Amino acid sequence: MIAAPAIEIEGLTKTYGSVKALRGVDLRVKRGEILGFLGPNGAGKTTTIRCLLDLIRPRSGRMRVLGLDPAKDPVAVRARTGYLPGELNMEGNLTVAQALHYLNELRGRRSDWSFVLHLAGRLELDPAVPIKNLSKGNKQKVGLIQALMHRPELLLLDEPTSGLDPLMQQEVYRLLREARDGGATVFFSSHVISEVEAIAERVAIIRRGVIVEEAAPGRLIDMSLRRYRVRFSEPVEVTPLIALPGVLPVGSTDGMEITLQVEGEVDRLIKALASFPVSDLQSEHLSLEELFLAYYRDDGKGKGG
Repeated sequence: MIAAPAIEIEGLTKTYGSVKALRGVDLRVKRGEILGFLGPNGAGKTTTIRCLLDLIRPRSGRMRVLGLDPAKDPVAVRARTGYLPGELNMEGNLTVAQALHYLNELRGRRSDWSFVLHLAGRLELDPAVPIKNLSKGNKQKVGLIQALMHRPELLLLDEPTSGLDPLMQQEVYRLLREARDGGATVFFSSHVISEVEAIAERVAIIRRGVIVEEAAPGRLIDMSLRRYRVRFSEPVEVTPLIALPGVLPVGSTDGMEITLQVEGEVDRLIKALASFPVSDLQSEHLSLEELFLAYYRDDGKGKGG
């Protein structure tokens, strides 16, 4: 018998007054996979996750979480889920250990305390420190531990590495892979392309409340956009550079300097620049919002249709 998907969403809509946060989200997440929910800020990522947990009610649509309707069985859904909200509020006077003990009591003491301490050690978090004395990054670690500590079937994580340094981000990625290897399904939102590339097995891209593409993480490489500012040591004719596939000029050029926007691989541009008298080359990744504006038409469909 084939197991039902961990998450099924059909036609999900949600409005806040006149604001249409979700405009008909359709998505399925297989059991045992790590899915990255990618989109710019305000795209509808957090609203989708909150609907899945029945923290807010959608205007219309159908949802199933681990085979359950979250509107009818919210307690059962949350009991089997580890949730990290984007903003985690905890009692500041409690220590980390006290806060986690409290949450463990609420869950019927389902967590092995030795595993909780193991997670704290992995994340370099002192359980004896009061919550009010923690930095933003360390508070994020508490949130991650409480989501992981009861070994849930499903992890719903809203921007899980927010506030963490790069080394700690890598440790979080390892913990999520281990949870997946233990049978959990991981659904995490992010607005950082590199994060989704690092951990996700599949990517769902949301823009303006609609899923506009589902793809393997490697697809993000084709979508990547960079901007290069090239300065020359003498005036040059830049037409050969502008004619390269995937290369567009940004602004005007006086023959001494040009800014180019490059979609996808940059190999052609680098090889072409070898024949020019380049005195300086600077590059930058476009923000995800800029990428979406450049890559997707207003109708929410990808370039490929």
